[in-house]
Amino acid sequence: MRDLSAELARRQAGHLYRRRRISESPQGPAMRIDGRECLSFCSNDYLGLANHPAVVEAARQGLARWGVGSGAAHLVNGHSAAHHALEEELADFAGTQRALLFSTGYMANLGVIGALLGRGDRLFADRLDHASLLDGAAYSGARLQRYAHAEPADLERLLQQAPAGGRLVATDGVFSMDGDLAPLPELQQLARIHDAWLLVDDAHGFGVLGEQGRGVLEHFAVETDLPVMVGTLGKAFGTSGAFVAGSEDLIEFLIQSARTYIYTTAAPAALAEATRESLRRVRSETWRREKLRALIARFRAGAQQLGLNLAPSMTPIQPVHVGTAADALRIGEALEQQGLLVPAIRPPTVPEGTARLRVTLSAAHSEQQVDRLLDGFAHATTR
Repeated sequence: MRDLSAELARRQAGHLYRRRRISESPQGPAMRIDGRECLSFCSNDYLGLANHPAVVEAARQGLARWGVGSGAAHLVNGHSAAHHALEEELADFAGTQRALLFSTGYMANLGVIGALLGRGDRLFADRLDHASLLDGAAYSGARLQRYAHAEPADLERLLQQAPAGGRLVATDGVFSMDGDLAPLPELQQLARIHDAWLLVDDAHGFGVLGEQGRGVLEHFAVETDLPVMVGTLGKAFGTSGAFVAGSEDLIEFLIQSARTYIYTTAAPAALAEATRESLRRVRSETWRREKLRALIARFRAGAQQLGLNLAPSMTPIQPVHVGTAADALRIGEALEQQGLLVPAIRPPTVPEGTARLRVTLSAAHSEQQVDRLLDGFAHATTR
């Protein structure tokens, strides 16, 4: 048997031990966590919808109509009219023929990859892709080949060398630890040339990028006929779950073949009702994205004045690179002592030597709160 105590001790000694915090208030900039009041800069609630009164009310009305549990899988009798309406509205938003709900983004990525690939096939993944995309190779039995981060030339080399068989190129739309964007037009072209599926996991782009919030496709003004788009609902949409958007044939095939869809209970219908309300606000309240962009610019300008080592990100994800896990923990703890919650991101989540403080901004933040964060960094990094 593995000596779990020894492994845990090694993680603590290497500054890699993780602990859960206990939130005692709803999501928002000002929170009570572990018994202390703080300003949170670590939420994926990019548009400030997680605790919006109208979204909460939609969930409440959904509970009154549908009850708490869905009762069964989608293919049994758990697929409600609320689920179906949300899928149609998400497809319209994404500009695709159809969309399919999954319980989580992780399950969506595993379900798609497991349905489209098998033994003897190949999954080509960006080296900084989310873990769910990388795990899709092991889940499906396909061979995983990783190309250099955001380097289409390296992907092209791998595609040219690959033998015949099923091929799927998988990439984050917005990379979750760096905040940079995948070179989507080039990836789309390579996938077409080499007869490969292209899966774009736009978890951190949907709702945020583009004038209409339609994500990396709108940002790059590329065609919407990508084979597979994946989006999550627990980030900019402020609720929970995920969806896959694509062609009629793709969605129908996933309904028949994606094990993470078939063999799990459907999410509550009340959650679908809440998400329908948040989607309406994502589409209509463009001021949320405008304010978010202004706050991002304000933070970056202030951070550069302080000499912080920022990643080249135009998204709400603003990593401040510090190098070692010990330094990341030290600065994170100094910020927390000032009532500022910014997580220290360490290996294995990021490569060795690239530990960072991962700042995430929300349209719910104020300019004054961003300035307070900058003041906190000024104090924390001069100790």
